Amino acid sequence: MSSVRQHDTLPPGNIGYEDFMHNNGSDERKTTHDAEDDPRNQNIKIYINGDLVPRAHAVVSVYDSGFMLGDGMWEGMRLHNGKWVFFEEHMDRFFESCKAVSLDIGMDRAGIRAAMDKTAAANEMQTDVHCRLMITRGIKARPFQHPSLSRSGPTVVIILEHSKPASALHQRGIRLATVPQVRGLPHSQDPKLNSHSKLNCVIACLQAEQAGADEGLMLDPHGFVNTTNACNFFIVRRGEVWTSTGDYCMNGVTRQKVIDLCRQNDIPVFAKNFSLVECHGADEAFLTGSFGGLTPVAEIDGKPVGSGGFPGPMTRNLQTFYIALIEKNGT
Repeated sequence: MSSVRQHDTLPPGNIGYEDFMHNNGSDERKTTHDAEDDPRNQNIKIYINGDLVPRAHAVVSVYDSGFMLGDGMWEGMRLHNGKWVFFEEHMDRFFESCKAVSLDIGMDRAGIRAAMDKTAAANEMQTDVHCRLMITRGIKARPFQHPSLSRSGPTVVIILEHSKPASALHQRGIRLATVPQVRGLPHSQDPKLNSHSKLNCVIACLQAEQAGADEGLMLDPHGFVNTTNACNFFIVRRGEVWTSTGDYCMNGVTRQKVIDLCRQNDIPVFAKNFSLVECHGADEAFLTGSFGGLTPVAEIDGKPVGSGGFPGPMTRNLQTFYIALIEKNGT
């Protein structure tokens, strides 16, 4: 097994935990979706069913299935140097989810990509762009649940924003609190469905905020550590990288890329059950997601993660590998 090397090509880190707490402030909220403010986003054009509409006029019907019932699927992607990052992997997940709930997308992968490219061109966007692709079952004839009442065909919305993750997150990290809201069983509402109905995660986020943290660390139905309300979760213990079994969390594209990167670079990685005790005793912890990549965790349940430098060497190492992967294989 090769040793893990520390790289210094990432955002400056290695601040101590006391410095983190002094700089971050106990009452300041951070999320893995914090972005640098960009005033250009006030004038973006949004794709709605083939039309490009100014943001101020981009609306859908109150009878839309997504608004009324959360009946729809979405994907979050990034545009980097003119390339959609891991487009095929995102489409694999997206089409599988839509098929599982009998949602007719109305276009193939090429059609979705063309619509995304059209939206990017209309907004003169090339890089540091976040895309939210949303498809619902469409407008309902009456305001009731049954899918047969959605008769207009799907509603397709693409929002692209100039969106660069806030650099301070990679220096300060995220504070997590374990919350009572758990990830559900697959026969209830499978967490692998990236549906518009995210109330389970919203409740977890609210519980975390009420506990004075930034995001909620969610357990699975058996009490093992699973994921946060917004991202997949990893810990580092004695040179090993651990994440949940994946049975109750979103099948994250970035999560899988990190697992693959560990294997390719001879870093022991395990998808397994583990407890809060093992999280509290971890050397490092980080979150993964398409928007923020790898975001270090500074605190879990009021306890600092690890000791010494922050972010830790393994997190910094994997950040470097991930950035290189995006540069090489953006699409």
